[in-house]
Amino acid sequence: MSKKAKWGIFGVVVLGVGAVFATTAANRGEKATEVRVEAVEARDLVASVTASGQVQPRTKVDVASDISGRIVRLSVKEGEMVRRGQFLLQIDPEQYEAAVQRAEAALSSAKAQAAQARANFLQAERAYNRNAEIRKTNTQLVSDADLEQTRTQMEVNQAMLEASNHNVAQSEASVRDAKTSLAKTTILAPMSGRITRLVVEEGETAVPGTFNKDAATLLTISDMSVLETIVKVDETDVARIALGDSSVVQIDAFPDTTFIGRVVEISHSSVRGAAAGASTEQAVDYEVRIQLVNPPSETRPDFSATAKVVTDMRDKVLSIPIIALTVRENEEVGAADTAVTGGRTPPKQVGQRDVEGVFVVGEDNKVTFRPVKVGIAGDRYFEVLTGLQAGERIVGGTYQAIRELKDGTLIRESAPPSAAKDAKS
Repeated sequence: MSKKAKWGIFGVVVLGVGAVFATTAANRGEKATEVRVEAVEARDLVASVTASGQVQPRTKVDVASDISGRIVRLSVKEGEMVRRGQFLLQIDPEQYEAAVQRAEAALSSAKAQAAQARANFLQAERAYNRNAEIRKTNTQLVSDADLEQTRTQMEVNQAMLEASNHNVAQSEASVRDAKTSLAKTTILAPMSGRITRLVVEEGETAVPGTFNKDAATLLTISDMSVLETIVKVDETDVARIALGDSSVVQIDAFPDTTFIGRVVEISHSSVRGAAAGASTEQAVDYEVRIQLVNPPSETRPDFSATAKVVTDMRDKVLSIPIIALTVRENEEVGAADTAVTGGRTPPKQVGQRDVEGVFVVGEDNKVTFRPVKVGIAGDRYFEVLTGLQAGERIVGGTYQAIRELKDGTLIRESAPPSAAKDAKS
């Protein structure tokens, strides 16, 4: 073979090898999306609702005055413990004592008038009875006109007696009313507890709270033996909470301690929140009362708190990261989902545009969208009801990567955070 022919054959071989390498490089040139891959495995899940609010005593009383007057004596201080019936403060009783005296004087006068009216009635009654007897004996001695006149006089005096008796009853009611007002000048503790709010000082004027309860409140007594955290729960979460649900409460004043509580009341009427931005729509919240177990004695009303109410629990159930669950249009879920549909293309779900699911990683590192039905949600994971099996590998992040994934996308598993940190060091 000539030298020229040998060089020709060598050139053909080199071109062939180069073509092979070029094709391989082209195939390897498909860009892989870097994602975080996690295995479907069993975990313990705890579903909860978190809401914020304030600590309040179960029972408290705002003590207000039903009368107006200057406070002449104040015998309690804020923070002091009081007993039921204990003296709290005195409103100047002078004008109310005078009112009682006037009412009693009016009552005495009414009784005197009633006594006089009764005497007049008895006299008129005797005169009528006497004339009636005489008329029976001798019709000539007492005429019909005289008898009628004495009868009319008796009836008039009887009516005056009844009016006088009513006047006595009215005067007695006035005395009771005046004495009641006088009694209200002395304010006693309606319950045992701690003075958690004192808004008046000796010498100030107490006013009745007919139209403004806050302005009329003199002090507040709270039973600090039973404390509750009152939180506002969004309407989308309140239906998941039930009476008796346990809760973990974090009080801002005690940052290093958590407290156990239990749901004791769920309001049936909503509490309208502030309008969101310029929108006229308002957030709809419901008050949930959580009774605290063994709160510290230093706890005070209106302490800020955050409660985590446990609504459901699952032991050793298949779960996936919350971030892994994504949504695709129903039309996009096609024949590639043979693992779920048994090789048949799932029909379009009428009235349901989107399908929830995850991207399952195949042996060739390409992903396939698979519909998944989930149950309760924990802090980081969803319970899997149908669609996945233990040990399958799914795309667990990042959120941006999952948004851009499609069926058949080639992925590359990112290094765990610890491994990436070791590589940099």
